[in-house]
Amino acid sequence: MAGGPIMDPAHATGPAAGGESLSQSTPVSGAMVTPDAGVAAGTFWRRFTLRRPLAALIIQRLGLSVGLLFAVSLMIFGGVEALPGDFATTYLGQSATPQAVDNIRKDLGLDKPVTERYLSWLGGAVKGDFGKSWASKNSVSEQISKRLGNSLFLAFFAAIISIPLAVGLGMLAVQYRNRLPDKIINVVSLAAISLPEFFVGYLLILFFAVQMGVATFPSTVYDGMSFGERLSAIALPVATLVLVVLAHMMRMTRAAILNVMSSAYVETAELKGLGAFRIIARHAAPNAVAPVINVIALNLAYLVVGVVVVEVVFVYPGMGQYMVDAVTVRDMPVVQACGLIFAAFYIFLNMAADILAILANPRLRHPR
Repeated sequence: MAGGPIMDPAHATGPAAGGESLSQSTPVSGAMVTPDAGVAAGTFWRRFTLRRPLAALIIQRLGLSVGLLFAVSLMIFGGVEALPGDFATTYLGQSATPQAVDNIRKDLGLDKPVTERYLSWLGGAVKGDFGKSWASKNSVSEQISKRLGNSLFLAFFAAIISIPLAVGLGMLAVQYRNRLPDKIINVVSLAAISLPEFFVGYLLILFFAVQMGVATFPSTVYDGMSFGERLSAIALPVATLVLVVLAHMMRMTRAAILNVMSSAYVETAELKGLGAFRIIARHAAPNAVAPVINVIALNLAYLVVGVVVVEVVFVYPGMGQYMVDAVTVRDMPVVQACGLIFAAFYIFLNMAADILAILANPRLRHPR
């Protein structure tokens, strides 16, 4: 036997047998202790995540959204810069002299480096200042504020009609699944999904504005209109948007509730003798809310971002029409501003859907 006392590893202060230092990983009571474990566990973010997991998840979603919006701003600015042609040439015409073109480019700041122009544009966008329109010389922010209000007015009424109707029809289809009401709802929803929005819009114009004369076309709104006149003007574009987004939300609601209907607690409610609609409304629907929230958020984003075609069809003075007019004359500050605002709405609504899904799902609120 080797001389010297046999020391317990937990109390050893010197090198262990074999020349190995205790600074290396040493098993203590069945656990592995590494020098980096204490440092990692002591970081602020780890402690914050362990103490407030819900807040940490929300902060992560916010950070990802901000980073994604920054990446999208790069793509928008770079994509506009990569477009062929030149505003100065389009504005002055093909007979413009090179000197006149150079003067216009200098006045607009197009002679500066791309990086400098991007940073200047991004800094102004953060402050809400998108510069001036090249074509009209008016403030882009002021023009967008008017147009954005019109688009949000249109999207709001389409949302308050389509969301309750989609959820109600989805629950009705589940209650009468595989029966006549369910089949009718599915056939109508498939037809609505298959038809593009411009075709639906032209059909509504043909029947309700041209043949029957009960709707207003074009759907023009302006300052000084009463609330009733505005509602009358947006009736056809709202109906078009409702038909486009209703089917998708309804089918997703139906699928999510049917997925929950096979759960044990739903079978228990059925054994207790509860009515079918009460089981769906009080037990199945609340537990199917997460996927429904996601699809509603995506369709709300479409109501704001995807209204370009609908606004052009109905000649509605919203953001979509403003953007199309700017593309026609190559008014790049307007195109960039509209693209960034559309992207911000889309990202924000998706972030809101993620946060609501976290709040609605205990497994996401308390991840392991």
